[in-house]
Amino acid sequence: MRTDTRKQHWTFCLFALIAAALWSSPGLAQEKKSLYERLGGVYAIATVVDDFIERLLVNKTLNANPAIKAARSRVPKAGLKFSVTAFVAQATGGPEKYAGRTMVAAHGHLNITEKEWGVMVAEFKKTLKKFKVPQAEQDELIALLATTKGDIVKK
Repeated sequence: MRTDTRKQHWTFCLFALIAAALWSSPGLAQEKKSLYERLGGVYAIATVVDDFIERLLVNKTLNANPAIKAARSRVPKAGLKFSVTAFVAQATGGPEKYAGRTMVAAHGHLNITEKEWGVMVAEFKKTLKKFKVPQAEQDELIALLATTKGDIVKK
């Protein structure tokens, strides 16, 4: 082998080793996982959703909205928890499929205000903190939640 060829060969091997080491490092392996996997899958998501919905159901600010209060009497708690769990599981990369109504159809008639949205987000953050969801995953979940705001909050 010529010196140039050997040098290229060793350079390639060095880069391959570095790439392999980086690829197998815990940090990069963590990045490859979906948010769904990092949250612990559907059972962990369902547990968080259960707590979150329970918080919303008793929140005085949200229940002061007559449209929300009326919807609470029509929508069974277990069904709501199931739908929200499926929605979050799908949105975070899980295999579950949300088959419920669109956010506009489900929330448009509730006249949700900016203040009520803020209260809901605050309750969600309390739940995430209670279950010690890591900050990076909390941030991703809040960002996902924010994508629905335009369809939920009264304009």
